[in-house]
Amino acid sequence: MSFHTKWKQSGNGNQELSMEFRPRRATMLTQGADADQEPTRPTWSRQIEFTLAGIGCAVGLGNVWRFPYLCYRSGGGAFLVPYLLMLVVLGIPLLYMELTVGQYTRRGPVLALATVCPLLKGVGIASVAISFIMCTYYNVVITWALYYLFSSFQAPLPWQNCNNTWNTPNCTNHATNSSYSSTASQEFFKYKMLEQTSGVEDTGVLRWDLFLILILAWILIYFCIFKGVKSTGKVVYFTALFPYVILIALLINNTQLPGALEGIKFFIVPVWDELLSVEVWVNAAAQIFNSIGIGFGSLMAMSSYNDFNNNILKDTLSISIINSITSILAGFVIFSAFGYMSYLQGIPVSDLAVDGPGLVYVVYPQAFANMPVAQLWGVLFFFMLLCLGLDSEFAMVEVMVTSLMDQFYKDVIHIFKKKELFVLAVCFVACLFGIPCVMQVGIYVFQLMDHYTAIVSIMFLAFFEVMATCWIYGVKRLSANLEEMNGHKANIFFRLCWLIVAPVILIFSIIQFKPARYGEYVFPPWAQGVGWIIALASIIWIPLGAIHTLWVLPGSIMEVISKGQRSSLCTFHCPHLWKLC
Repeated sequence: MSFHTKWKQSGNGNQELSMEFRPRRATMLTQGADADQEPTRPTWSRQIEFTLAGIGCAVGLGNVWRFPYLCYRSGGGAFLVPYLLMLVVLGIPLLYMELTVGQYTRRGPVLALATVCPLLKGVGIASVAISFIMCTYYNVVITWALYYLFSSFQAPLPWQNCNNTWNTPNCTNHATNSSYSSTASQEFFKYKMLEQTSGVEDTGVLRWDLFLILILAWILIYFCIFKGVKSTGKVVYFTALFPYVILIALLINNTQLPGALEGIKFFIVPVWDELLSVEVWVNAAAQIFNSIGIGFGSLMAMSSYNDFNNNILKDTLSISIINSITSILAGFVIFSAFGYMSYLQGIPVSDLAVDGPGLVYVVYPQAFANMPVAQLWGVLFFFMLLCLGLDSEFAMVEVMVTSLMDQFYKDVIHIFKKKELFVLAVCFVACLFGIPCVMQVGIYVFQLMDHYTAIVSIMFLAFFEVMATCWIYGVKRLSANLEEMNGHKANIFFRLCWLIVAPVILIFSIIQFKPARYGEYVFPPWAQGVGWIIALASIIWIPLGAIHTLWVLPGSIMEVISKGQRSSLCTFHCPHLWKLC
């Protein structure tokens, strides 16, 4: 059974909400559907394609560099304790919630969350805005991977020695912590590929080679998704599975190198004192949150193409657990390489300097530059990064495409004639917005956008998403929807995590806000202000959506709010509220 609500005129002339039950899955789509919506929704050719696409979306570059970096900074194995705990109480429950909403409503995040809670329908719009902002600069990471991939066909590798035109007198062939020297791989990253300036104040010029590779990256994205889930489903068979082949091959190679065991010991032997640091726990929560992709709308959009009776819990456990296993596998690969580097330099693993993107584009190239057949390992490693980046990137683009097609199907088809041309237009616009990231100042623009989008904005967004779905719409109704699809309700563990644990963790993470920085460089106040504007570009839709709902519904603001509380202003199958979207 399901709820159906409608507005009617009472005897005293006031508007009231009436509610009635309708049979199983009472044609929510046909009630809300009109000429502007897609008449029939495609589904995955095989359900395994959604599972692989979800894994590909969740498993990305963050598993390869961010997880090992946070683990290293947090004392090695001690980080695994809060990380695994946050997986259980935060990652799995919130992913379960998102997949339930997406599959039940069979809509992208905008219409799905507007259906769940019109008062907070701006959360869905915000998730689309975040995904679009992220896809504009995230593809730059894929651009870097392509640049390194092409450079790996040279012999010797261009970051293998200091005998190049871009090297400085302070260049050394081995990693060092000295502030007066830099490695060959560091200088290749900074002075050859990026040609970076000294700060955000100096914009520099456009890096034309990076710009052309950026265009190539967007061409790859377009051909991955232009046919929708039918083409995406075929691509993920390769892009989701190939990285595991490379990671395992690299692990087998690395464990045979001298010193590798010391790096692995550092990774699995905990420093328990680090657990007393609040930052370690916050970092663990942030890593789970950003790695799985909760709040970005990608997985919700892809789950909307599922069969109505698909087993949601199975997909939830598959995606979240495989994502964490991948992070741990990458940890073994990276830390075995750290052990080898420490052996070459004669210093402890704890003294190696690693930070952010440098983990992938500085430390690891320096490691396999000293391996046998270095060019082969370079090609394999950066092709793996390309696959990891492509999976996450076309998931974010798919959010934008799905949401706009849901909302403006008739207008989109009228203007572009074919969906393929509309996808091309979205990719073209996103490519234009990515141009600042391939200028000489690009690394600072990238860091600023990433901090205020993937950390600041997403925490606010996720909090309101949990409020809309679990508090206002209600855990009972969400469990009833789950029972309608899969034949069973959510157990007490998921209900407690939805109602209490997740909101508390999100509030705590927001309180722990820190300004953006790149290494030792601290962004000036005006740049931090630009960062907040970037954050507001997505967050602002939450209050705007609430204002619009209160404006359109009849009655005063207090009457609308009180009616929403009494009759669940956030009930599925409400044709009147569908019009507000």
